[in-house]
Amino acid sequence: MVSAPGDFKKPSKASGSIHVIDPKTMTSTRLAFQNFEQPFITHGIDVIEDPADANAVYIFAVNHPSNPEYYEREKPDTDATKARSQIELFHHALNDHSHTYPLSSFYVTNDHFYCEGIARLFEDIVSAAKWSNIIHVQVDELRSADSESGLRATVALDKIHNANGLGHGSPDGKIVITSAMGATLFRAQANETNHTISIPETIPVASQIDNPSYFSDPYRTPSDDASGYLSAGLLRAIDIPRTHTERSAKDGVLVWYLRPKSNLASVVEGSDGWEQNVLFEDDGTNIRSASAAVLVPINPKAEQGKKKAWLFVTGFFSESMIAVNIDL
Repeated sequence: MVSAPGDFKKPSKASGSIHVIDPKTMTSTRLAFQNFEQPFITHGIDVIEDPADANAVYIFAVNHPSNPEYYEREKPDTDATKARSQIELFHHALNDHSHTYPLSSFYVTNDHFYCEGIARLFEDIVSAAKWSNIIHVQVDELRSADSESGLRATVALDKIHNANGLGHGSPDGKIVITSAMGATLFRAQANETNHTISIPETIPVASQIDNPSYFSDPYRTPSDDASGYLSAGLLRAIDIPRTHTERSAKDGVLVWYLRPKSNLASVVEGSDGWEQNVLFEDDGTNIRSASAAVLVPINPKAEQGKKKAWLFVTGFFSESMIAVNIDL
C-alpha cells in the first residue's frame, strides 16, 4: 500500500515476503506462507524465541494493506483511512521453510496520528506534536473469522513524539523506543501487571533514527563487553519528501551504536553513561536509506582472536540489504 512513508497514491496487491539469511554463506531463503493469501506490504518485523520450543521462533510483521472501505467501494468512505495497517503473527520452525500463526501478546508503536498531508508533516518536524502512542495487544482468540475480535488492546504509553520501533533483549529487562524524527532513544520499562510502559531514561542522538535493536555479545568478558543498542537513521531526513519519487536518488545513512561506558550492572542512568559511535555511514551509493540494522557475531577463533561481527543494514527505499564485516 505504501510505496514510501506517507504515500497513498494507489492501492497495492503486492505480496511481500520474509527471508532467512545465512550469515556464513550469505544466501537468502524465502519462507513460504501457510493459510495466508492477502496482500503483504511489510514494514517492520520482530523475531522472538519460542519459550516452549528452542527450535522455533515467533515472527511479528507489520502489514500495510489498502483499506477496502476506501478503495474498493463504489462510493469510498472518505472518513476511512487509506491503509488498514495490521500485525501479522507467524510461527516458524527453524530449518523449516514455512510459517503459520502463533498465539501471543505484543506491543506496537503508532508513529503518527495523521496518515498524510500537512498534518503528518507537522508531526514530523514539531517536537511538541506528541500524538503518537504505544499499544499493548493481547490475542485471546486466534481462530476467529473476524480479524477484530478475540483481541484486547490498551494504551501502554502515550504523548510521545513520533514513536517508531521497539527493541528488546537487554539483560536488565529494559525495552528501547525511538522517537524517529525526534532523534531520541528511550530506555523504557514495561509493567507486566497492567501492561503500561514508563520511561526512566532518555538518550539524545545526533540524527534521525529508526527501529532499534539490542546486540548481546556472546563472547563478552568482564573487561570487554560489546553489548549495546543499534539504531539506523538518515543523513538528511529532510530530503525524503523531495527524493522519495526519484528512483536514482541517494538517501545517505548512519547506523548508531550505543553501549554503556561501564557494565550494565553499574552504569549511571542518563545519556552521560553511554558511549555513542557511528558504526556505519554511507552516502547512499551502497545502500539507499536505512531503517533497520542488526549485528551477527563472528567467533573470534575464526578471526585470529579479533572480535568482529556482520552488520546487516536495510531501509524503506532499499532495493537490497548489505552486510559489512566490522570490528567491535
